[in-house]
Amino acid sequence: MNSSILNPTSTSLLVASDGQDLRFHSAFSIVEAAIADRAFPGASVGVTHRGRLVALRAFGRFAYESDLPGENFAVTPATPFDLASLTTVIATTTMAMLLYERGVIDLDAPVAGVIPEFVAGAEDRRHRDVTFRMLLAHSSGLPAYEKLFLKHGTRDDLLHAAFTMPLKADPGTRSEYSDIGFIILAEAMERLAGESLSQFCQREIFGPLGISSTTFNPAEESRLGIPPTQDDRTFRKRVIQGEVQDENASVLGGVAGHAGLFSTAEDLGRFAHAMLNGGRPILRPETVTLFTRRESAPAGTSRALGWDTPSPPSLSGKHFSPGSFGHVGYTGTSLWIDPVRQLSVTLLTNRTWPDCTSEVMKRVRPRFYDAVVEAVDGC
Repeated sequence: MNSSILNPTSTSLLVASDGQDLRFHSAFSIVEAAIADRAFPGASVGVTHRGRLVALRAFGRFAYESDLPGENFAVTPATPFDLASLTTVIATTTMAMLLYERGVIDLDAPVAGVIPEFVAGAEDRRHRDVTFRMLLAHSSGLPAYEKLFLKHGTRDDLLHAAFTMPLKADPGTRSEYSDIGFIILAEAMERLAGESLSQFCQREIFGPLGISSTTFNPAEESRLGIPPTQDDRTFRKRVIQGEVQDENASVLGGVAGHAGLFSTAEDLGRFAHAMLNGGRPILRPETVTLFTRRESAPAGTSRALGWDTPSPPSLSGKHFSPGSFGHVGYTGTSLWIDPVRQLSVTLLTNRTWPDCTSEVMKRVRPRFYDAVVEAVDGC
């Protein structure tokens, strides 16, 4: 493919992927070997470097062998994947950044000021000390994950359960990733903005960046073009394809602060390019710096605001610079961004198909990221 400007009104990302198979042979071989090892049936990879999309490659199929009753499609560069917890940074954190810029959110204000039920309905009095910064930095003391969907079948009931959940640590004393915290954060921001997370992100983030394949709740007619993530035989009792894999997010209607977003490797490359471009055209450079800089507390945290940073042993491998930031998703997705190298690397997979038992992905991710950086650095 010849270098050409794609959609210059958004991120002015140049496509320059000629020779990608030779340049990234080692990284691509790791993905192909992982498919053979049944780490995941399909994958999509995107690499941007110094304003250019230098790799965009798809691997494998939607499912293993003949797992699907219909046609088992080959993954293409245009195939969307369930991003799982990448939703927290692409959608929820970016919405928080925009509201912060506009003076709508005070990072150190108590969450209870926006969600009174967070204190009024909770027996744990420590809730009143939880701030927006703590939710973003995963230091609120809320648990990482709870199967709320097993007892709470409606959006309102599940939100109430999240609001009233006891803390597992005093606010600000421990860093632990929390789905529950981001469920609460999204609800607070929806109240502040007066509209849903999905509507806000479409108008303020996805539209301006020209990332048209990025969406919550893909249209019914497009769902068969999305790799399945689970053969859910216990809760929803169907193959999960084109709808969010996360059960709590499913009860919340497919739009949640911690999961629900679908996107392609190219779209995430465009998003990352904007972040490397100081947030332009949607954010200010100082906001990007604030949210992607590692927090000083709690002691030993690797977390920035919404984002994670490399901390050995890191799922981003051993080469990303200390100022890098990124995130991973439960379905086998990840995005890491290195401002020093002006590099972003996206790896999208459906490693949860047909179930969530495979642990191979934990070994694949760092090896893949190391191989990409080594190729970019000319090692």
